[in-house]
Amino acid sequence: MLADYLPVLVLFVITTAIGLVAMAIPRMLGPRRPSLAKLAPYESGMSPIGPAWKRIPIRFYVTAMLFVIFDVDFFLTIPGMVSLERFGMFGLVELAVFYLLIVIAYVYVWRKGALRWQ
Repeated sequence: MLADYLPVLVLFVITTAIGLVAMAIPRMLGPRRPSLAKLAPYESGMSPIGPAWKRIPIRFYVTAMLFVIFDVDFFLTIPGMVSLERFGMFGLVELAVFYLLIVIAYVYVWRKGALRWQ
């Protein structure tokens, strides 16, 4: 019974070893004392302007979360569509309910004004 999990254990050991080696090599070969120029902040080819801890409006986070939620929901329907023939009418109704819930959520978010840029 435990022999079935041996490939998983081997994969775990190999990936852990690769990760540890990937972290150890730069530490061994890298410079011990970096110069002040390398420790200075640097953004896109120019020195940073203003404080790093600037508040960002919440609408950016809301838009990003909504994109991820709706994007993942639609990608989750792909397995359902692929196996639609196997599940027949039950699978079709299930996908229709899923899409209906996504549309309801989208209309709710739209009505709340979360998609407006002001």
